[in-house]
Amino acid sequence: MISYSDSHDIDPQQLLVLFEQADWAEGRRLHDIKQMLTETDVTITAWDGTKLVGFGRVLTDYVYRASIWDVIVDVSYQAQDIGKGLVRQILTHDSLVRVELIWLCTRRYQGFYASLGFSDKEQTGMVWDRRKQSPLSSA
Repeated sequence: MISYSDSHDIDPQQLLVLFEQADWAEGRRLHDIKQMLTETDVTITAWDGTKLVGFGRVLTDYVYRASIWDVIVDVSYQAQDIGKGLVRQILTHDSLVRVELIWLCTRRYQGFYASLGFSDKEQTGMVWDRRKQSPLSSA
Protein backbone atom coordinates (compact mmCIF):
# COMPACT_ATOMS: atom_id res chain seq x y z
CA MET A 1 0.00 0.00 0.00
CA ILE A 2 1.33 3.43 -0.96
CA SER A 3 1.49 6.10 1.74
CA TYR A 4 2.16 9.83 1.35
CA SER A 5 4.12 12.18 3.56
CA ASP A 6 4.92 15.87 3.73
CA SER A 7 7.96 15.38 5.94
CA HIS A 8 11.16 17.05 4.84
CA ASP A 9 13.05 14.05 6.22
CA ILE A 10 13.98 12.55 2.86
CA ASP A 11 17.11 10.55 2.11
CA PRO A 12 18.73 12.49 -0.75
CA GLN A 13 20.30 9.28 -2.05
CA GLN A 14 16.86 7.68 -2.49
CA LEU A 15 15.70 10.81 -4.33
CA LEU A 16 18.76 10.70 -6.58
CA VAL A 17 17.79 7.15 -7.56
CA LEU A 18 14.38 8.47 -8.68
CA PHE A 19 15.90 11.39 -10.58
CA GLU A 20 18.32 9.08 -12.39
CA GLN A 21 15.27 7.46 -14.03
CA ALA A 22 14.19 10.68 -15.79
CA ASP A 23 15.94 12.31 -18.72
CA TRP A 24 14.73 15.75 -17.57
CA ALA A 25 16.69 15.32 -14.32
CA GLU A 26 19.93 14.31 -16.04
CA GLY A 27 23.06 15.47 -14.27
CA ARG A 28 21.55 16.07 -10.84
CA ARG A 29 24.07 15.52 -8.08
CA LEU A 30 23.65 14.42 -4.48
CA HIS A 31 25.11 17.64 -3.04
CA ASP A 32 22.70 19.78 -5.09
CA ILE A 33 19.72 17.59 -4.15
CA LYS A 34 20.54 18.09 -0.46
CA GLN A 35 20.53 21.86 -0.92
CA MET A 36 17.35 21.76 -3.02
CA LEU A 37 15.56 19.85 -0.27
CA THR A 38 16.69 22.38 2.33
CA GLU A 39 15.39 25.31 0.27
CA THR A 40 12.06 23.75 -0.80
CA ASP A 41 8.90 24.97 0.93
CA VAL A 42 6.66 21.88 0.61
CA THR A 43 7.65 18.34 -0.27
CA ILE A 44 5.32 15.43 -0.85
CA THR A 45 6.65 11.91 -1.05
CA ALA A 46 5.11 8.55 -1.86
CA TRP A 47 6.34 5.45 -0.09
CA ASP A 48 6.00 1.71 -0.49
CA GLY A 49 7.09 0.73 3.00
CA THR A 50 10.53 2.31 3.36
CA LYS A 51 11.10 2.70 -0.39
CA LEU A 52 10.69 6.18 -1.88
CA VAL A 53 8.57 5.69 -5.01
CA GLY A 54 7.35 9.22 -5.73
CA PHE A 55 8.24 12.85 -5.11
CA GLY A 56 6.96 16.35 -5.82
CA ARG A 57 7.87 19.73 -4.44
CA VAL A 58 6.53 23.28 -4.20
CA LEU A 59 8.08 26.72 -4.00
CA THR A 60 5.65 29.32 -2.66
CA ASP A 61 4.86 32.55 -0.82
CA TYR A 62 1.87 30.72 0.74
CA VAL A 63 -0.60 33.44 -0.34
CA TYR A 64 -0.49 34.43 -4.00
CA ARG A 65 1.66 32.02 -5.94
CA ALA A 66 3.11 28.55 -5.78
CA SER A 67 4.94 26.48 -8.36
CA ILE A 68 5.12 22.71 -8.55
CA TRP A 69 8.40 21.09 -9.54
CA ASP A 70 9.97 17.69 -9.98
CA VAL A 71 6.91 15.43 -9.88
CA ILE A 72 8.36 11.98 -10.42
CA VAL A 73 7.29 8.38 -9.87
CA ASP A 74 9.58 5.36 -9.91
CA VAL A 75 9.24 3.70 -13.33
CA SER A 76 8.28 0.37 -11.77
CA TYR A 77 5.39 2.07 -9.92
CA GLN A 78 3.97 4.12 -12.78
CA ALA A 79 0.36 3.70 -13.96
CA GLN A 80 -0.78 3.19 -10.34
CA ASP A 81 -2.13 6.76 -9.83
CA ILE A 82 0.80 7.67 -7.59
CA GLY A 83 1.46 10.79 -9.66
CA LYS A 84 -2.17 11.84 -9.19
CA GLY A 85 -1.81 11.14 -5.49
CA LEU A 86 1.27 13.35 -5.26
CA VAL A 87 -0.38 16.25 -7.09
CA ARG A 88 -3.61 15.93 -5.09
CA GLN A 89 -1.60 15.95 -1.86
CA ILE A 90 0.06 19.16 -3.03
CA LEU A 91 -3.17 20.86 -4.13
CA THR A 92 -4.92 20.05 -0.83
CA HIS A 93 -1.95 20.64 1.48
CA ASP A 94 -2.93 22.66 4.55
CA SER A 95 -0.18 25.23 4.05
CA LEU A 96 -1.25 25.93 0.45
CA VAL A 97 -5.03 26.35 0.84
CA ARG A 98 -4.82 30.16 0.54
CA VAL A 99 -2.63 30.19 -2.58
CA GLU A 100 -4.48 31.84 -5.49
CA LEU A 101 -2.52 30.39 -8.42
CA ILE A 102 -0.48 27.23 -8.53
CA TRP A 103 1.83 27.06 -11.54
CA LEU A 104 3.26 23.99 -13.15
CA CYS A 105 6.05 24.17 -15.69
CA THR A 106 6.18 21.17 -17.96
CA ARG A 107 6.16 20.28 -21.62
CA ARG A 108 5.07 16.72 -20.94
CA TYR A 109 1.96 14.98 -19.72
CA GLN A 110 -0.43 17.87 -20.40
CA GLY A 111 -3.38 15.47 -20.51
CA PHE A 112 -2.45 14.06 -17.12
CA TYR A 113 -2.27 17.51 -15.53
CA ALA A 114 -5.42 18.72 -17.32
CA SER A 115 -7.28 15.78 -15.73
CA LEU A 116 -6.35 17.30 -12.37
CA GLY A 117 -7.70 20.74 -13.29
CA PHE A 118 -4.63 22.46 -14.72
CA SER A 119 -5.15 24.67 -17.77
CA ASP A 120 -2.67 25.59 -20.47
CA LYS A 121 -4.87 28.50 -21.57
CA GLU A 122 -3.68 30.84 -18.83
CA GLN A 123 -0.02 30.01 -18.71
CA THR A 124 2.27 32.74 -19.83
CA GLY A 125 5.81 33.36 -18.92
CA MET A 126 9.39 33.49 -19.88
CA VAL A 127 12.47 31.71 -18.64
CA TRP A 128 16.11 32.68 -18.33
CA ASP A 129 18.40 29.65 -18.58
CA ARG A 130 21.83 30.20 -17.05
CA ARG A 131 23.18 27.26 -19.07
CA LYS A 132 22.31 29.02 -22.33
CA GLN A 133 23.37 32.59 -21.53
CA SER A 134 26.70 34.31 -21.42
CA PRO A 135 27.57 35.70 -17.98
CA LEU A 136 25.98 39.05 -17.12
CA SER A 137 28.10 41.84 -15.80
CA SER A 138 27.05 43.31 -12.46
CA ALA A 139 27.33 46.87 -13.78
